[in-house]
Amino acid sequence: MRLHLHKYHGAGNDFLLCDAREHPVALSEAQVRFLCDRHTGIGADGFMLLEKSDAAAFRMRFFNPDGSGGMMCGNGGRCIAAFALRQGIPAPGDRLDFEAPDGPHTAFFPAGTEPVDGTLQVRLGMKDVSGMQWIDAENAVFLDTGTRHLVVPVEGLDTYPVASEGARLRADARFAPQGTNVDFIEPDDSGGLRIRTFEKGVEGETLACGTGIVAAAIVAWRRSMAGRQEEDGRVRVPVRAAIAQLEVTFSSWGLSATDVFLTGPATEVCTIDILLPENL
Repeated sequence: MRLHLHKYHGAGNDFLLCDAREHPVALSEAQVRFLCDRHTGIGADGFMLLEKSDAAAFRMRFFNPDGSGGMMCGNGGRCIAAFALRQGIPAPGDRLDFEAPDGPHTAFFPAGTEPVDGTLQVRLGMKDVSGMQWIDAENAVFLDTGTRHLVVPVEGLDTYPVASEGARLRADARFAPQGTNVDFIEPDDSGGLRIRTFEKGVEGETLACGTGIVAAAIVAWRRSMAGRQEEDGRVRVPVRAAIAQLEVTFSSWGLSATDVFLTGPATEVCTIDILLPENL
């Protein structure tokens, strides 16, 4: 099977995308793993299909590099919105409504729909968040922002053992059987937040995680670690990932967050034709 793919990254979180509107694509977990392998395939933190939708501009299907699926990806959502524009899907009023595994989403393009050096800034609407659970043993908070996250405040983020601690907490029995992503956070000197994330499915640290950035911002605001409230009452939290600056805004109501948006870059990298082994 020959596939025509596009590679994008959102703040360093990289993805392979396939336009499957006219010709549906069904891949096995092994085939997804092959594509995302950085040695024998192309290499990516995830694989996405752009599919037809009767209810919105398109449907997003997301797969982790281990072949598992069924979850939302914030950086992936921004990238697939930018990709949809490049595939000619119209954005009336500079907005795109699309379906994702966790429900409907809307992407806005605050700087317009023409990329600069291959990059679009995308403001992505995320799901409302409620039901935060305090995990006293780790001084952490567990919540679902489209994907499950454990947010852990730490000191000395630059040298923190994200790989070992992330792997330990990701597989902790308290979060079985699905497991959880683990976000390690530390406030910066400007009222913002810095983050490093261990992602399940990748089973390692990634340069950024969109749903993790949203989770971290909400927890940091609730714990008075970062962010500020604007005149309109909305909360704004700048978040620095490894190679990019992003921003989370939301309305805060007790232990809930509504009208949540994640803003950051989505960059086109290349297009690729690959012969996919069918015996996987």
